[in-house]
Formats: sequence, C-alpha cells, structure tokens
Amino acid sequence: MTRLRHILAAAAMAAVAVPQSLAVDPSSSHDASVARNLTTFNALVKELEMNYVDTIRPKEAFNSAIAAFLSTVDPYTEYYSAEQRSDLTKLTTGQFDYGGIGSFIMQRDSASFISYPMEGAPAAKAGLRSGDQIIRVDSVDTSHMGSEAVSKLLRGQAGTPLTVTVRRPYVTDSILTFEMVRGKLVEPSVPYWGVIDGNTGYIRVTQFIEQTGKDVREALESFKKDPAVKQIVLDLRGNGGGLLEQAVDIVGNFVPKGTEVLRTRGRDAKSEKIYKTTHTPIFPDIPLAVLIDGGSASASEITAGSLQDLDRAVLVGSRSFGKGLVQSTMQLPYDGLLKVTVAKYYIPSGRLIQALDYSHRNPDGSVARTPDSLTNVYKTLHGREVRDGGGLKPDIEVDWGQVSRLAYNLVRDNWTYDFANRYANTHPTIPPASEFVITDEIYEDFKKSIDPKKLKYDKVLDEILKELRKTAGEEGYLNDQTTALLDSLSPLMTHNLSHDLDNRREEVSGYLGAEIAQRYYFDKGKIIQDLRNDEALKKAEAILSDPAELNKMLGK
Repeated sequence: MTRLRHILAAAAMAAVAVPQSLAVDPSSSHDASVARNLTTFNALVKELEMNYVDTIRPKEAFNSAIAAFLSTVDPYTEYYSAEQRSDLTKLTTGQFDYGGIGSFIMQRDSASFISYPMEGAPAAKAGLRSGDQIIRVDSVDTSHMGSEAVSKLLRGQAGTPLTVTVRRPYVTDSILTFEMVRGKLVEPSVPYWGVIDGNTGYIRVTQFIEQTGKDVREALESFKKDPAVKQIVLDLRGNGGGLLEQAVDIVGNFVPKGTEVLRTRGRDAKSEKIYKTTHTPIFPDIPLAVLIDGGSASASEITAGSLQDLDRAVLVGSRSFGKGLVQSTMQLPYDGLLKVTVAKYYIPSGRLIQALDYSHRNPDGSVARTPDSLTNVYKTLHGREVRDGGGLKPDIEVDWGQVSRLAYNLVRDNWTYDFANRYANTHPTIPPASEFVITDEIYEDFKKSIDPKKLKYDKVLDEILKELRKTAGEEGYLNDQTTALLDSLSPLMTHNLSHDLDNRREEVSGYLGAEIAQRYYFDKGKIIQDLRNDEALKKAEAILSDPAELNKMLGK
C-alpha cells in the first residue's frame, strides 16, 4: 500500500470517529446527514485510489472538492493551504512575505515589462520606469520570459542584492543596468492625503489593514495643525474592506469616546460582541463627507454606515456593495487556514446591510439581491429614515456616467500607457500634479501616436448602418431608393478617428493626464489628477461648505 493510501485510510478512520461523536443524539437529522456524507466521501476516495485505472492527483482533486464544498455557503469562506497563507497575511497586514523590488510586472506578447514602480521601493529608488522591458535578471536572460517567471526571479530574501537589465523605449542608450537590494514590501492603505481646493482635508483609503487607523490618524493630526482646513472628505470608493477593528478606530476620530459603532452576532445568541470607540476624537465637529460606490464593502461600509447612522457624516456617491458578514480564521492541519463567516454585523441604527442572503438560494444556485421593497426602515440618531439590506444608500447620489468605447479601448490597449511612457522618457520634469494639464500640443502629439489601423474600438454608427441595411433586406425594404438613401448616409456617419478624439478630448485627457502624472509622482500624482474633475468630490465640498443645508440633511 502506498503512503497516500496509508494517509487516506487514516483519514477515513478519523472521519468515522467524528460522525460517532456527532450522532450522540439519534434524532438529529442534520448531524446524521453530516456523518453519512463524511463516511461516503471517505469511502469514495479510498475506492478511487485503490481501483482507478490511472494514478489520481490528490492535491488537485482535494482542492477542487474543497472549493466546490465552500462555494455552497458564501464567497467569503475560503480555504488557504500552507502555500497560500501569505495571501491571507497580505490581506490583513498589507505586507508581502517575500522581498522584492516593489513593482508590478506586466506581460505583453512574450516579454515582461515594469508596469508601475511603487514609490519608495527598490525599483523606484534604483531608477526603473514604467515601460522598461526586463531583459535580464542577474545572469538569467528574461527577454522572452513571461511575467510570472520573471516575478519569481525578482523575489527573494529581503536584503539580498540583484541586478536588473532593461531595454528602455524612446531613449538613445536603451540598454540600462540597475543594481539594487530586495526590500520588504508593504502596500499602503492610505496612498494619498492632503489639503485640496484650499480648505478641504482629503484622505484616500484603499484597504483596512493593521496600519490603516494609524495612517488615517496621522493625516488628521496634520489637518488639525492647519488652520486652513475647514472640512474633511474621506474617500472609500473601491475599498473592499478588511479589519473591522480598523473601521472602529477610524470612526473614533469623529465621534465621542465610547460610542457604539457596531455589534456582531453569530449562530449563538451569547456570541454577540459590541464594538465601541476607545479614544478621544480628533475632529468631533468638523463637517465630514464620506465618498462611497459599488466597490465599497465590509469595513468600508462599517465606517460609512456608522457615521451615517450617527448623523456625523453625509455619504456621497452611489450605493455600496452590501457586505454585512464577518470572517474569522481557523487553524487547520498541515498549516492550512480556513477563513470562515462567523457572524453578521449591525451598525448603530440596528440595521444589517447585507445585500445577498446566501442561506436562501435560487434553484440554479444563484443568489438574488434583496429588493428595496423587502427591506426594513430604521432610524438614525436624529430620526432620519435608513434601510437595511442592499448596501448603503448615499445621502447625495452621483451619476458616474458611461465610459465611451473610444476611451475604454485607448486605456485597455495601452495607447495612453505607452504615450505616458514616451512622454516621461523625453521630458525630465512636469509641473506639480495639481497644476499639470494636457495642453493642445500634448493632445495633438497623442493623437499622432495612434495608428488608426491598429486601434480597434466599436464604431456604433457604422454597426447601426450595417444592421439597418441587413434588416431592410430581410424585411423586403431594400430597394433602389432605400439603398441610395443608405449609401448617402454612410459617408456622413462613418467614424473619423481624429473627429472622435476631439469630441472625447475632455474624457480622454483625464485618463492621459493621470497616466503621465503617475510617471513623475507615482500613485499620489494619479489620484491628484483624477480629483480635478471628480463629480463626487465637487458635490461633497459643496454640501460641506453650506452649514445650513448640511445640518438639514443630517436632521439637526
């Protein structure tokens, strides 16, 4: 019998022992069902291993079985093998468990490139830039190597040296070699904070990890020392959440010490836990707005939802994701971990904002979002009506509009990315990110950089004319007269790239400006550029600057 068979036999015996303890009460149909299925599964695995014509692959089979089983509960209950534990560590600490150069690596065709170096990381300090093709790592030729293989070569023990050779586009001496030392990498949760538009303290939070509360407090302490700051905007858009304790910590900067922020409740009524703020607020009264959207979830919703329920902040944006579930990690054999949903959380008004009820699935296994008509009304501190289920509804809604097909394809197919690389490699400096603009000269240069034969984007009018011609033929209306009419319309409605680029200049310039600013000022530059025409920020600043209207909205 092979070693695998010994393991499977031991597992089967252990599984048989578990059902005996579960089945103490013969009347418990649930426990009996669990016992029967565990026994059946172990017997199935044993027979398959003993009798299947070929050798089975146990690791892949069990991982698939585990994933399929967990998919029947909710998407947040996940198994992490010993090899995957680092993924969970990064979610809670923002730290990678390996040393590296601190850059995202992208693959195009069969080559790998520096995508975006992280500010302060070894790659940026050494001088690597976006668009550099990685052609050698130490003595290994990587000129035709994929991004995954190149990334493995770049990783290693923090503190160890390495040499990276790149081919840089748009410069005379294109082959450049950089020596650097791998560093311990941390992905920041607050990539940017600062005073914008003269009097608004702005903080962008992208995740809730162990450092987040401290980073937000640092920004707030800075604002406290600046007499120009009259209002604060906390931006949680696209923030998928993280540690709920960090959400409580952040809320504590704006409400009295000892304020209840949330309660969690598990299967057992005795498991209820109450979370209250623990420190004196930095800004107990300053006008406050929180920006949210469909990507704001979990700890983001605890922060925004509790501030809304306490009538401490106005929410601006679009409806949040709607995740009201709490996860905890359980140690498993062989250094595995189970991240499992153990509770639901309820914010100060008493509402649960979970949008999907995974315990009640449709016949096909899908889960429907809770319709507004089935949600319940709750009251904020000052008596405003709010609803449970379906995420958080903002006090001021923002229509984000639609991204044009042209802009989408320019970004997706790297036209803006490549032009930004060329611009950065031929222009040593640009003005500060808050002052940099896409001039007529820059935009015309960008237009010339696009090859109309290579740019593929949906030309709606062209397609409509083709469909109209096709339908007219099918319906019997395509005669000489209609054909002549369609022929006369065709040249008038055929897309012209130069015209389309001019027509979409404001939209395209926004993406282009953010790309270029990122080359010189990293993520901070990109965020600053993005904020220049941010509709949600404008609406937030407008309401915060009107005390009477703000108090009215908050029910004061």
